[in-house]
Amino acid sequence: MAERGDRGGQQAACGHDSYRSPLASRYASPEMCFVFSERYKFRTWRQLWLWLAEAEQTLGLPITDEQIQEMKSNLDNIDFKMAAEEEKQLRHDVMAHVHTFGHCCPKAAAIIHLGTTSCYVGDNTDLIILRNAFDLLLPKLARVISRLADFAKERADLPTLGFTHFQPAQLTTVGKRCCLWIQDLCMDLQNLKRVRDDLRFRGVKGTTGTQASFLQLFEGDDQKVEQLDKMVTEKAGFKRAFIITGQTYTRKVDIEVLSVLASLGASVHKICTDIRLLANLKEMEEPFEKQQIGSSAMPYKRNPMRSERCCGLARHLMTLIMDPLQTASVQWFERTLDDSANRRICLAEAFLTADTILNTLQNISEGLVVYPKVIERRIRQELPFMATENIIMAMVKAGGNRQVKRFLEEEVYPLLKPYESVMKVKAELRL
Repeated sequence: MAERGDRGGQQAACGHDSYRSPLASRYASPEMCFVFSERYKFRTWRQLWLWLAEAEQTLGLPITDEQIQEMKSNLDNIDFKMAAEEEKQLRHDVMAHVHTFGHCCPKAAAIIHLGTTSCYVGDNTDLIILRNAFDLLLPKLARVISRLADFAKERADLPTLGFTHFQPAQLTTVGKRCCLWIQDLCMDLQNLKRVRDDLRFRGVKGTTGTQASFLQLFEGDDQKVEQLDKMVTEKAGFKRAFIITGQTYTRKVDIEVLSVLASLGASVHKICTDIRLLANLKEMEEPFEKQQIGSSAMPYKRNPMRSERCCGLARHLMTLIMDPLQTASVQWFERTLDDSANRRICLAEAFLTADTILNTLQNISEGLVVYPKVIERRIRQELPFMATENIIMAMVKAGGNRQVKRFLEEEVYPLLKPYESVMKVKAELRL
């Protein structure tokens, strides 16, 4: 993602005197933060330059073993300070790192980035990062599903009052309600796996997707150009590459990626909202540690802070889908650079946010606490009203008309007097 902006190589100050994203400093896992780190990105750029040089050498370009070995030996030898100074002068991040890599590989400097454009390293690295980020998320999501499945099985036969419109409805079970959550997460798991497996490599396509520079390098031998594309794709571990691109891979890919992550956010938000409502009813709550403080002023408070965190971050995750939608819609012709700064933010934030909510949801799902006596008390409170449905069905079977209020007044309500007043029953039945 080459960006000719005013970044100028300036790096954010460390410590407590500069803003740091809470996603990286407070919430997301170290492994997800590393996948989106500068070290991983620029190291992958160098790996892509090495793969390109190896394939070009195999196909007959004058690249020596010594040059290849020099590149291999310096993949991790990244002088970030030099790269920042180069970018300040050049206003081009990819060329800054070409020069920086070439400085520690003087013999290979002439063939680094040979025939390619910035998107060769930028876009292909993004695709590698997206694939690896999905590989971190998928087992975490599967783990959450497994924990909830254990909980659902354990509570499969515990009756609880069901709610529609958050009003008392028929009975369900605690385990069955949990299965609603699991079903949504299973759909998310399938969607994440599908999008991950559908990722295709941009490959070696040149500046506008025509591979013209490589045709010139290989003196018009289009078979070698196609073989070069295939070889680098295989080295990167992708089964397929795009057949056609502009300068970039189509930004529709980013829409697909953030769409399934946003959908995951919606699932987590629904689950954690249910848990928060159940915590208010005192029927269920998330883990609450022995030394945990619910409120600085009210010692009796047991705030569902983990579920609240999930809901807050899930809202952020759901909004991020707007970025790739708008970016894809304004990519002029073969490409325009207004995608670069936007994609630096939204892609990383989406995965770091998804990572955070899955880590937190796993913690919640492993320590859910149920209060059966509270659940039983609420069932007993509502049982007389739920009985009216069975009474009405019996009445209809006997030939009565369920719409006749007189029957209810004379036959049904008297049966309920030992439990509740007639007026309360009328109110509950909206009669």
